[in-house]
Formats: sequence, C-alpha cells, structure tokens
Amino acid sequence: MNSQEEIIIDSDMTFEEAIKGTNAPDSIIKNLVLLDIKYISFDKKMHKGQLVIHKELAEEVKEIFKIILEENFPIEKMIPIVKYGWSDDKSMEDNNTSAFNYRFVAGTTRLSNHSFGRAIDINPFFNPVIYPNGKKVPSKAKYEPDKPGRLHENHKIVKEFKSRGWRWGGNFSKYADLHHFDKN
Repeated sequence: MNSQEEIIIDSDMTFEEAIKGTNAPDSIIKNLVLLDIKYISFDKKMHKGQLVIHKELAEEVKEIFKIILEENFPIEKMIPIVKYGWSDDKSMEDNNTSAFNYRFVAGTTRLSNHSFGRAIDINPFFNPVIYPNGKKVPSKAKYEPDKPGRLHENHKIVKEFKSRGWRWGGNFSKYADLHHFDKN
C-alpha cells in the first residue's frame, strides 16, 4: 500500500459509543480501552477497525496486530460488538473480529474472559468452534485451514499469542474454539 492509498474505515466509534448498552459494571468498564487497529482485509486493502480490550493488554494487543498486519493475514472486519446488539452469534455470523462483550461462556453461568476485555475472537466464521460431534458455531461455517484468514496450531499468529502467555481456543479439551484467544 502506498501512502496515497485510502484506508477503509470499518469502525470509528468513541469509547462511549463502543460500550453503550452493556450490562458490565463500572468496575469492569473503568479497565477497558478502545484501540484503533489497521489490518488488511480480504479485499487486499488497508482497513481500520476497533477493539475494546482490557487496558493491561492494550500494548501487547497492538504489537500482535502489528505482526498480523506485517504477515498480511486478512481480517474480515473489526467492529465493537455493540453494533450487533451485544449478540456474539450475530458478530460471529458476520465474521467480525471482536474482544469485549459482557456475557457468559456459552451454555454456562460463568462470565467469559470477553466480559473483562481479556479475550479476542479472530475471523470467527472462518475459524469456528468445532465440537467432537462435528457441530460447528457458527453453524454455516466451513473450516478450511489452508485458506487465508484461518488459524491452526502451527500458524505464526497462534504461536505469537501463545509465546506471550495467551491461551488459544484450538487447544481447549472439550471442543476447538479456533477463533478464540484469551489471557487472564
């Protein structure tokens, strides 16, 4: 990309807009920050999106996404989940990369690490949750590990997150959450 090329803006919210309507308590909200992140999308053009993340992880997340950009790893879009009415399912169906979402782990009453801004989902439609019985979430997703924008065990991005102490959902014992990274 030359410096004359325009950056496509996928998200340009204020922090207040990005958290509007969340049920998260103030004790969580005061630890969140809104990051502007540049990435290459599947149209091979430079885009700018946003992630709401825990402030302790902000610099590390910026560094990781700089590597993602340098690797030309495509990201479909990156828009705070408020755009999807706080629906994880709608965000995943739209292949949206996101972080903060005050919600429970699916099927439990335990708060997800997303609730604290300590988890990121990358291209969830292309990197679905896969259960041992073959069920996928999102249900129409098709995992093709050799295509661009997909993550797998030996992928440089997976290794980069893990080298910094993040867990990758592809290593979970009960199912493979291929889009998910978190750090306590």
